[in-house]
This record gives sequence, C-alpha cells and structure tokens, in this order.
Amino acid sequence: MKLTRILFASAAVLALSLNMAEAKEVKKIGLAVANLQANFFNQIKQSVEAEAKSRGIEVITVDAKGDGPTQVNQIQDLLTRNVDALIYIPAGAAAATVPVKLAKAAGVPVINIDRNADGAPGDTFIATDSVASANDVCKHIIEKAGGKGKMVIIHGQKGTTPEVDRTKGCMEAVKANPDVKIVAEQWSNMWSQDEGFQIMQNMLQANPDVSIVFAQADGLALGAAQAIKVGKPSQKIVVGGFDGDTAALEALKNGVFDVTATQQTQKMGRMAVDMAVKIVGGEKVEPVQLLNATLTTKDNVAGFIANHP
Repeated sequence: MKLTRILFASAAVLALSLNMAEAKEVKKIGLAVANLQANFFNQIKQSVEAEAKSRGIEVITVDAKGDGPTQVNQIQDLLTRNVDALIYIPAGAAAATVPVKLAKAAGVPVINIDRNADGAPGDTFIATDSVASANDVCKHIIEKAGGKGKMVIIHGQKGTTPEVDRTKGCMEAVKANPDVKIVAEQWSNMWSQDEGFQIMQNMLQANPDVSIVFAQADGLALGAAQAIKVGKPSQKIVVGGFDGDTAALEALKNGVFDVTATQQTQKMGRMAVDMAVKIVGGEKVEPVQLLNATLTTKDNVAGFIANHP
C-alpha cells in the first residue's frame, strides 16, 4: 500500500513536470493592421502595444495601408520572425483567409479583430456587435428625420465583416419604417473622409431632396457632412456614423453630424493580448466575442471624449 502511494505520487509529480514543460509563454506578438491611417485601427494598435508592454511582451506591428496582397507578404515575414501569436485585422475581404491559413500551418494562433476571415476564421474573433449597433444608429436617424424621407447609405469596404453586419442592422431599421425610401447606395474602398465627401457630393446631385444619411464609418460621415455643408441644401439632412473615432467625437460635440456608435477599441486591444496569452498557454476561449457599442449623440459624447472605452 505504501509503495502504491509512492508510485502514485511520483506519477503525479512527473505529470505536473511534463505539463509545466509543455506550457508556453508569449514573448512576441505579431500585429497586422489593415490601415493605420484610420483612427479606429490606431486606437486598437495603441491598446495592444500598451497591454503587451505591461506584460513584458514584444509587439511587431505592420501596416497594410489597405492593401490585401501587401498584408499577406507582411504576415509571411512576421511568421519567419517567430511570433508566438498573430493579432490580425484583415485589410480586405478577398485575401483575408490566406494569412490565417499561413499562420495555422506554422502553428501560430490567430486572434482576429473587427474583421473575420470568411471560411478560415482565427482561434477567436473580437468585434463589436455591428448588427445591433447599426440598427440603433439607423433607428435614431430615422426617428430624428420624423420617420420618413429619402435615405442614402455610404457603405464601408464591400464584403468585410463590419460592412456586411452594419448593412444588415441598418436594413432591419429601414424595413420597420415603410415611409423611408433608400434612393442611393455606394461602397467605399478605404472608409475615408475624402471618399465620404466625394460620394455624398454625387449623391446630393442625383438626389437633392435626400434627408437621411447612414455612413458606415465616422470618416465617411465627416466627409458626408462636409459635402452637405458645401452643397447647402434647403432641407435638414440627418447624418449617422459609426466607430466613435476621437476626431469624430469632437465633431459630434460641435454638431457637425448627429450620431455615432462608439466602439470599445481600448478593450478590444487588451482582450486581444489576453486571448493570445490564454490560447498559447493552452486555455480554451470562445470562438466569437462580441462587444457592445454605445449610441452616442451630443448629449452623452463628453464622457467618451474624456475617457474612450
């Protein structure tokens, strides 16, 4: 009996030693960002780097500048630099699956933020519940327009996760309001203010009596608001955005546009690093983790300017 107890104890110690030997530690993270010209992605980058630094983890950041093939090459390079995990924001829908497959083949876990790779998801996906939040934004702008009128939608990059989900959420609000008619839609490539301005100028020329605008990113909303100011329509045009970008929140405070959905960018960055540590350490994590965004107007914007979530 005594010998059995000794053997059992020895086996337990051996198993513990093997588990400790197998446990992996994150020392280096690759961060592949879609486009650092966008404030939204910059906020996530800063949060990832700050959280990693607090944990003693090195971060190698690469910026695809909106180009999918460039991002594939960048991630190939990251994988040769022995990163322990990849935090990945796809630059577009078309080639989004390639980096995930490359990382998986190299045994590197993938944490996707904001955009998922359709058909080849990472180990976990962290994003805003864009369907629910876009529904809130579109409900608000429709109500503010009196529940009726001609509406235009300035989409983000076609086929990306946020573009698809924000379209779905907004359309639910439109369908619930039969007196609202969508008269024009156009897709952007970079979600940028310049694109928003150009697209809205064209839409106003074709539809001078439009009264509701849903721009699927704050950059697009700011551009649309600028085009409306230049165009000087006789009617009030209600403009809704999405993201809670720092510059856009200031503009919202000053009445440049009407509403946005403020995403938890700082939390996304912290979560991504935490997920990398957990996955590499052998822990199971949820495959999809959706966060709430807060409907933000002139009435509550000050709190988000002071402390972005």
